[in-house]
Amino acid sequence: MSFRLISRLLLGLAVLVSAGCASGTAIVTGTARSPIFPGEVKLYLQPPKEFEIIGLVHASSDAGWTDQGAMDYAVQELKVQAAKLGANGVLLVSTGEETTSIVTGPGYAIPVTAKTVQGQAIFVRQQHQ
Repeated sequence: MSFRLISRLLLGLAVLVSAGCASGTAIVTGTARSPIFPGEVKLYLQPPKEFEIIGLVHASSDAGWTDQGAMDYAVQELKVQAAKLGANGVLLVSTGEETTSIVTGPGYAIPVTAKTVQGQAIFVRQQHQ
């Protein structure tokens, strides 16, 4: 292997390691509340009995050693985005993946697949027993 090829491979690896993270967005569609700790946000697969929609949240992650690891990071970021809106729950709408490329030099690109999740940021009214 030539020094030039090795240096390009190392540059590509460095780009991949630095790019591996989670990102997300939130759009307010209802009434936002004061932000809460992301650990207080619960993920729902079915709608709870009483809730109010605060907004829409989206997250993606290409981090993690496995597909499940990347999905875990994306779900955590989804909770972070919901918590910023004061939502104590996220009603999962969809999961998927998207592939992009990181260009490491002329003629060199590395495909990167990110796991994606979308949901509704919701405020769930606590049931008194």
